[in-house]
Amino acid sequence: MMLNSTSSTSSYFVLEAYLHVGTLRYLLFMLTAVIYMFILISNTSLIVVICMNRSLHEPMYVFLCSLFVNELYGSTGLFPFLLLQILSDVHTVSRPLCFLQIFCLYTYVHIEFCNLAVMSYDRYLAICCPLQYNTRMTVNKAVTFIIVLWFYSFVKFLVTLSLNIRLPLCGNVIDSLYCHNFLVVKLACSDTTVNNIYGLFGVVLTVLVPLLPILFSYMKILKVCFSGSKQTRQKAVSTCTPHLVSLLNFSFGCLFEILRSRFDMSSVSTELQIILSLYFLIIQPLLSPIMFGMQMSKIRQTYKRLFCSESRRCLATENQ
Repeated sequence: MMLNSTSSTSSYFVLEAYLHVGTLRYLLFMLTAVIYMFILISNTSLIVVICMNRSLHEPMYVFLCSLFVNELYGSTGLFPFLLLQILSDVHTVSRPLCFLQIFCLYTYVHIEFCNLAVMSYDRYLAICCPLQYNTRMTVNKAVTFIIVLWFYSFVKFLVTLSLNIRLPLCGNVIDSLYCHNFLVVKLACSDTTVNNIYGLFGVVLTVLVPLLPILFSYMKILKVCFSGSKQTRQKAVSTCTPHLVSLLNFSFGCLFEILRSRFDMSSVSTELQIILSLYFLIIQPLLSPIMFGMQMSKIRQTYKRLFCSESRRCLATENQ
């Protein structure tokens, strides 16, 4: 049976981007597993710290908690699947599981951008409207923002997925390490005009809807920084740097993946394409807890205090 010439009833896809690395795959499996464990532990520990400490029950940390939950969500959509594929000799995935992974990864991207957009608006209120901050941004409002952005992201992509699932496919080979929405649509036998138009519309929504509040917020913040005191500038730098680094890093990774899937990248080496295709799905969940956990002094101090108290408790138990 030819893998690349299947009928429209094909029940699986073949992931063509995996290289034959022989016994080196066991080393890659271990490295991938270690990265996944670090993502799970670092993001989960910060979620626990924020939820358990009342002093962190503020809008900014509620948004951070949502961001860390999303890192866990996106990582879980990729890493278990990736670990199985690394050890497998035949890189195939069932059609339902492929569409499930597409849903997880694409909603993860949309939630990430929306979450970062809401966080930028929160920073604008804190820096530019400090006296009105407590009334304009409460914990209840922050929770409402989070519920709306998660719900909006799920519903928006469900429409895309419902259009794509019905497409009859004339092939089943995907040039990727994981299931990719645009690459699946390219396999369709029927007219995909509606899918492509809505797909472009979805990309515009994914980028522009979060981009507008981000640009607005940082234009206002920069204006205040240039005209404000040294203390205001220091506050802006300390609270905005992790957010900006996270935003730029994620945007770079997503931009490359969009370019890779839609344009000829044969001039770029296969190994570099593989690394960059995984960049936004691996580096962002690693970077977020490091950047926000280390840079946000309140989280850092709370984390140290909890860790130190646990250490002293353990030492006291051992000495008894």
